[in-house]
Amino acid sequence: MANEYADRATLKERLNIEADDTTRDKLLDGALAAASSGIDLATGRRFWLDTAPSARTFTLAGRLVCRDGGERLLLDDMGAVPTVVEIGSGASWTAMTGYDTAPDNALVRGRPITALSLSSGRWGGGPKARVTARWGWPAVPDGIAEATLIQAARLYRRKDSPEGVTGSAEWGVVRLSRRDPDVWALIEHFVLPGFG
Repeated sequence: MANEYADRATLKERLNIEADDTTRDKLLDGALAAASSGIDLATGRRFWLDTAPSARTFTLAGRLVCRDGGERLLLDDMGAVPTVVEIGSGASWTAMTGYDTAPDNALVRGRPITALSLSSGRWGGGPKARVTARWGWPAVPDGIAEATLIQAARLYRRKDSPEGVTGSAEWGVVRLSRRDPDVWALIEHFVLPGFG
């Protein structure tokens, strides 16, 4: 995976592995990739930002929310203001203007834009919306980076705990839990409804 939420050098430091020791780099990279994609799957979203804008098409039905201030079109996470918004289908698309991004000040707070609002009028004119934007989060949140390091360290050490059992001279044999409570505490408020 090219979009890990933490880096190998930080993981090495966390595991007390010398920076110039490259013998375990492949295992560490695998643990980082697995931890990052596991967080994506658990939360139902990804926290890296596309390098270039791309178009996504959304069916309006089921994505429109009517509010006192107008209609809101719910979208995937956008880490930058959309460059093009169109309504239509097939070969017939009409550019939309006059919309606001929501939630307010999302990018300033390091959060993604998740909706476009019209204060007047409707998102009519076609059954679909086509939005061109850089998808993802503007930056990896600190909690996601920390959860990735905890989970990657756990996955790296898993090679030493066959069958999910580990032990020490002080504590004896201990069965590992399925879900790390610290990882879950860090990622649970990022989970999209319907996931987790």
